[in-house]
Amino acid sequence: MRTFPLALAAALATAVLLTGCDDQTGGDDVKNADRKSDAACTLGDMGVEVGAGAAPAAGDTGTVTVTLTNKGARCALKGFPGVDLLADDKTTSVSPDEGAKAPSLTLGEGGTTSFTITYVRGEAGSAESLDVHKASFTLPGDTEAAHEMTWSYGEVAWTAATQASVSGFETSGD
Repeated sequence: MRTFPLALAAALATAVLLTGCDDQTGGDDVKNADRKSDAACTLGDMGVEVGAGAAPAAGDTGTVTVTLTNKGARCALKGFPGVDLLADDKTTSVSPDEGAKAPSLTLGEGGTTSFTITYVRGEAGSAESLDVHKASFTLPGDTEAAHEMTWSYGEVAWTAATQASVSGFETSGD
């Protein structure tokens, strides 16, 4: 008769142990199931600074660097910035640098990144130049409005395609 209580105790102990194991199943998978991936960065959470190395004369190459500082929560940039050049009668999109790859980048609060628009200055008044007055850019995955900036760097050479390109996002700081 003593074996019955021992068998019952062993069965209960086994059930308790197995139940404890069920709570642990998945380990890191369970912990990560609720973790959301970083949301796309939005312009509304970014400080924007623009610096230029303007092309001095027609045929010269110039650069416009846009530096972004994240003032919001941690976010991700996956892809290239969307850049448009706006003239009185025409808007043209700027393509990524030839052969460039857009790295995925995560920005914490206060983190900075930059991208560069490289262009060839056009001849003033030429039919092969785009008289750009403004440029606008968007961030990949951002559904907010574009950020517009005044373009005071001269006309951009324009034939069958605009002679301008945009780099991917680059890390800044240390």
